[in-house]
Amino acid sequence: MSRVAVVIPNWNGRELLARLLPTLAAQTFTDARTIVVDNGSQDGSVEWLASEWPQVEVIALERNIGFAPAVNLGVQAAGEEYVALLNNDMELEPGWLAALVAALDADPALGSACPKQRSGRDRARLDGAGDELAWTGGARRRGIGELDEGQYDRAEDVFSACAGAAVYRAAALRAVGPFDPSFFAYLEDIDWGMRAQLAGWRARYVPEALVYHLGGATSGRIPERERYLVSRNHVTFLLKTFPAPWLMRFSPLIVAELARGLVSAAREGNGRVVLRGWRDAARRLPATLRARRDVQAQRQVSLRDLETSVFGRHRTPRDVFSVRPDRQSARY
Repeated sequence: MSRVAVVIPNWNGRELLARLLPTLAAQTFTDARTIVVDNGSQDGSVEWLASEWPQVEVIALERNIGFAPAVNLGVQAAGEEYVALLNNDMELEPGWLAALVAALDADPALGSACPKQRSGRDRARLDGAGDELAWTGGARRRGIGELDEGQYDRAEDVFSACAGAAVYRAAALRAVGPFDPSFFAYLEDIDWGMRAQLAGWRARYVPEALVYHLGGATSGRIPERERYLVSRNHVTFLLKTFPAPWLMRFSPLIVAELARGLVSAAREGNGRVVLRGWRDAARRLPATLRARRDVQAQRQVSLRDLETSVFGRHRTPRDVFSVRPDRQSARY
């Protein structure tokens, strides 16, 4: 059995796979198998894979069940020690997988490891250096949009790994549980990362691992759907994963952030999309509260230690930032 299973969700991404797969085949770490979970593509992706990449295993679905459920199917099919998740709009430097596996090998307490991401459109700029979280529950990739001048060249713990090009320890995936399938797409990796922190699993940023991310190559086709999912999942994430003392302490900031997001969306003509997301989050409240009981029961660390590991440098009310669809960690 291979040590790593690489899982790639795909939806109408044949052209993207044609760029990604050669860079995956060129990895210096070779003890891996590749699984593409195809979400009912209609662009010939499945047929093309069978013809051009017969060594790639394919789980072909009849319809698009979403990023998170597709990832879960791929993880279920993997029996390896580690599971790498890749968006189909990535290109990889040859040492990407080796560096992430080495980081996980070196520290059994790590549940995940993530690379430095640069923009596929402007390779001088960062697309992310691990995920960070604000008191409002707003999440973003560190350094996104900045010129890469070495400011993120130190390996360090981060709040969470961006699932677009991360490697997860299979034992952590079993302990924490699957990505929440009800999210469909967006913030599912943030949700998993928070549950992992509650359970005592850390995430590590590894700058030696380098990838290039086109960003929004799939989700950009359905921008209103993206905003809806972000709005809905943000509320669900907060209610499910934030400990009660945090919800009480940060509630003014959370409400202010939600209001700011609504005003911003309204100015762009998408206010109703955000309200619909909140409405649907409210409709799912009973299921969210049931999930919350299970999630909070998994907490293995003190609130003081959790606050340090989750929020890092964002320790004052001024350290609040907006949840914007173009700043989310997972792209689908």
